[in-house]
Amino acid sequence: MPEHPLHGAELAVPVDASDHTLGPEHAPVVVVEYGDFDCPTCKQAAPTVRLLLERFASRGRVAFRHFPLEQAHPHALLAAEAAESAGEQGKFWEMHDLLFANQDRLAVRHLHSYAERLGLDMARFTAGMDDHVYLQRIREHQDGGRRSRVRGTPGFLVNGRIQDVSFGLERLFDAVGAAQKR
Repeated sequence: MPEHPLHGAELAVPVDASDHTLGPEHAPVVVVEYGDFDCPTCKQAAPTVRLLLERFASRGRVAFRHFPLEQAHPHALLAAEAAESAGEQGKFWEMHDLLFANQDRLAVRHLHSYAERLGLDMARFTAGMDDHVYLQRIREHQDGGRRSRVRGTPGFLVNGRIQDVSFGLERLFDAVGAAQKR
């Protein structure tokens, strides 16, 4: 049987302290998600990722990286910038959850209302958004995703190896389970 073209793809940019992560720092299994806040499939995957963390509590860590598909998802880039701006104030995951929960409302005015709801310093948030302070970081995530052979969202890598979830997210659980047994 021929090998799948993505089999063996490696994570081009290792997870480091600049990544937004959940789970223990030295977990034996690291899942990197390349996601898009305007992507319906990413929204569906978000609760699954949280469940994955619960199931593999001390053995799993998740990192979220931006991969906005701007042609298909017009609000994806600004939503990513809003998440980064919130992250600068220690509220990345709270903004992450709000953006997915309110995916049909990602216009600039909505992003500002989510920042207010999270109690962010609005002057800092607004300046970060207006000046596109986090755009370079998002572009670096996209580049790293492309070099890791991520083609769409959500794109997952388990311990540095791409995981095809096109036939369901249970494959992600299987891959994490197999990786933690190694």
